[in-house]
Amino acid sequence: MAILKFDNVSKSFGDGTARADVLKNINLEVREGEFLVLLGFSGTGKTTLINLMAGLEMPSSGKVTFKGQPIAGPGPERGVIFQNYSLMPWLTVAGNVRLALDSVFPGMSKTEKAEKVARYIKMVGLSHATTRRPAELSGGMRQRVNVARALAMSPEVLLLDEPLSALDALTRANLADEIEHIWEADKKTCVLITNDVDEAITLADRIIPLNPDGTLGESFAVSLPRPRDRAAMNHDPEFKSLRAAVTGYLMDVGIQAKVADTRSLPNVTPIHGLPRAVTAATAGMIDERFLDFSQLHKVYPTPKGPLTVVKDFNLKMNKGEFVSLIGHSGCGKSTVLTMAAGLNTISKGAIKLDGRHVEGADPERAVVFQSPNLFPWLTARENVAIGVDRVYPKASQAERQEVVEYYLERVGLSDAMNRSASELSNGMRQRVGIARAFALSPKLLLLDEPFGMLDSLTRWELQEVLMEVWSRTKVTAICVTHDVDEAILLADRVVMMTNGPEATIGRIVEVDLPRPRTRKALLEHPDYYHYREQVLSFLEEYEHGARPKPKAAERPQAAALAAE
Repeated sequence: MAILKFDNVSKSFGDGTARADVLKNINLEVREGEFLVLLGFSGTGKTTLINLMAGLEMPSSGKVTFKGQPIAGPGPERGVIFQNYSLMPWLTVAGNVRLALDSVFPGMSKTEKAEKVARYIKMVGLSHATTRRPAELSGGMRQRVNVARALAMSPEVLLLDEPLSALDALTRANLADEIEHIWEADKKTCVLITNDVDEAITLADRIIPLNPDGTLGESFAVSLPRPRDRAAMNHDPEFKSLRAAVTGYLMDVGIQAKVADTRSLPNVTPIHGLPRAVTAATAGMIDERFLDFSQLHKVYPTPKGPLTVVKDFNLKMNKGEFVSLIGHSGCGKSTVLTMAAGLNTISKGAIKLDGRHVEGADPERAVVFQSPNLFPWLTARENVAIGVDRVYPKASQAERQEVVEYYLERVGLSDAMNRSASELSNGMRQRVGIARAFALSPKLLLLDEPFGMLDSLTRWELQEVLMEVWSRTKVTAICVTHDVDEAILLADRVVMMTNGPEATIGRIVEVDLPRPRTRKALLEHPDYYHYREQVLSFLEEYEHGARPKPKAAERPQAAALAAE
């Protein structure tokens, strides 16, 4: 039986030339007790769709019904959990949950309210934090309060609008497991909006992508037995097949063709490749041990004494190698990266690049952060040109301009070069950051979760862009990430860090997969899930803060490179 139904629903915003058609001709039935997941790119109308279910928006045409009756506004039978927590900062955890009960059940006795509050706070694992206020909670804990508050209203349908997207990967996985347990216990109807394919498969009975044109896509039934363990599913042929099918569908409908190769680079030499004044000829860059981390330590002073964040980090990289650095939040990944960039002092040990010690920041080491830090009043072209003008001092203005335009075209911004950074989307701004980094012709490219602020589907697109540009330059690169698939997709080696404090290298996996790589091709490669299992099993060992003994590198040659 359908508890929620859409009959030929369309939704538009604005009028005349400013009109935007967000959803078109949606026909959908949500069955009672079903866990439905809606997947799609940012801007495809996922939130608008769930707002129509919640009664927060009305359709422009067509009809949305709940149990056969038109939805005319919000109601307690439809509980909504948004991406943002919207908690009252002056109320405790219990107070925030009780607030929902006061509004929905004004006649309920104080005793019954207290019992309900305690029950749902316990259900989300926050009994120990009942008297804390939101400012005293982590992001994951605040979202748990949000879940408890929605459940306390005893809704018949739970509507979840990307409730986990602002959380780190480990907290996200744990809270997704709790949502599944709650759904199984109460058998509520659940509709979840997400952009994470693995999350969708873990939770759903049925997955429906939203197409970029605002129509519903192909429906995928998920028949994997419950409970679904992420590590165990990695071996399941049905999971692999479904994952490839959903991913392939999303990429086919959403990711544009790669930018045509319309330019060739001018023959100019960057400043850090020029000979020094005292040398008569240019010295070639070394190939072996091009980047050398030796006995690297980072120690911070604290009121309780020195805190060693990173300890005995040893890694040798050859010229042109791409390494992914992965581990749980707080394991020191970004600390290692900022030391390599010269933005963070080294407490002990050394980093050598091309035979010279790293001391201070230098354009020969380009960094791409989560946020690209563009000048908002400058155009994309001008933001990239700032670094190029410094790095190519002997090139002509025309040659510098050609370098700028080449890399902006390579990242798919040929039509947006003259738009100011403030007018660009998050994904477009990150493209400018990538173009700017490559345009510096760095000896070392450092990427600190460069796609971490983007939805996972935009991430796929920019990963393809990054790999395409890197394949032309073969710049030595390190990418810090918490995404297992991203780590394998990009890297020649995946370096896994143990939990902090005193974090170090716990394991190294050499990724022997053909290049050029695409996500679609890797999902079909027989060795892909073997590599994925190795990384997942390592992360699982450290999931709850455990500190097992570091294991040897997965392959002898990886161990040798790390230990030389």
